[in-house]
Amino acid sequence: MDLSFSPEEESFRAEVRAFIAQSKPKLPKSVGWPEAEVVSREEYLAWHKLLHRQGWIAPHWPRQYGGTGWTVTQRHIFNEECAAAEMPGLLPFGLMMLGPVLIAFGSEAQKQRFLPRILSGEDWWCQGYSEPGAGSDLASLRMRAVRDGDHFTVDGQKTWTTLAQFADWIFCLVRTNPEAKPQEGISFLLIDLKTPGIAIKPITLLDGAQEVNEVFFDGVKVPAGNLVGDVNKGWTYAKYLLVHERSTLASVARQRAALKRLKEFAGAGLADDDAFRRKIAAAEIDLMALEMTELRTLAAEARGETAGPESSILKIRGTEMQQRLTELAVEAVGWHAFPDTRALGANEKLGPDYALGAAGRYFNLRKASIYGGSNEIQRNTIAKAVLGL
Repeated sequence: MDLSFSPEEESFRAEVRAFIAQSKPKLPKSVGWPEAEVVSREEYLAWHKLLHRQGWIAPHWPRQYGGTGWTVTQRHIFNEECAAAEMPGLLPFGLMMLGPVLIAFGSEAQKQRFLPRILSGEDWWCQGYSEPGAGSDLASLRMRAVRDGDHFTVDGQKTWTTLAQFADWIFCLVRTNPEAKPQEGISFLLIDLKTPGIAIKPITLLDGAQEVNEVFFDGVKVPAGNLVGDVNKGWTYAKYLLVHERSTLASVARQRAALKRLKEFAGAGLADDDAFRRKIAAAEIDLMALEMTELRTLAAEARGETAGPESSILKIRGTEMQQRLTELAVEAVGWHAFPDTRALGANEKLGPDYALGAAGRYFNLRKASIYGGSNEIQRNTIAKAVLGL
């Protein structure tokens, strides 16, 4: 496999690097630091809006809908440079999840209404999939939507809804035919969170942060025009969305940057520990293998092929690697990773700066092997698609 870049691609890399260098000083520091206790809506969107003004916000979208027209190699280079510079991640719900679904299955009216506002950041979307009792087994969801003339009446609950407290809209899987087989009676609805009958309640995490929420729907009226595609075909659209989501969860470029930081601060105390050095070396080898899998997936995409079981492989190995690196970070900083520094006082901290947030990242990423379809479910998908079991 030829992994060298052409002169044109290296020129593109230089352009991206220059733009990042110009943009980074304009960003609030909090958006680049996951251990910040409070990040506002505008801080989350700061990098998004800079990229939108540059015309670089949706490299993976078709050009006619606001995409860049970049090759998959250029997209790879862009992700590498953003990760190396520790730029904040972009919110995935509109750009990575809903946008591709609307482009593939939405009506022209939906595309014209929603896609430009996703690109600009005017509309913040959140995802309404999981419910109490319907997470990994998503097909068992119970939130009901009943057609009544020109609207649906929606009743039920969604949970683990990330950053719903900031959101304007939510895309939801709802049950529209309770008599059908579980996967065959589900529809895909777009719901304005300002609609009467919706209540958003925070779920407080172990570190005291509010990242996820419960969302309750009580007699919510949703225009029939907000149905994506055909009624009772939502499972098809959900699977399409999840393929896009899983393909991005490996985050190889960002994990390479995380490994680089880990090697730097581990050198302060564990550079001569042979056992720890072997763990770092093994992680680096596995990360290189994961990168090769990602590059093969990108090459297939360049040929016009759609990601299949490869997305499940990337999801499993990528999230396992994320967890592994946070475990090594906690091991490297030792007791300095004590998670609750609030007991020390507002202006005190434990240990060096690089220890800040190590425990928080460790605990937070325990969920990585569950969201986007649990890794156990992904193994079943691979067994069926690749091994024919």
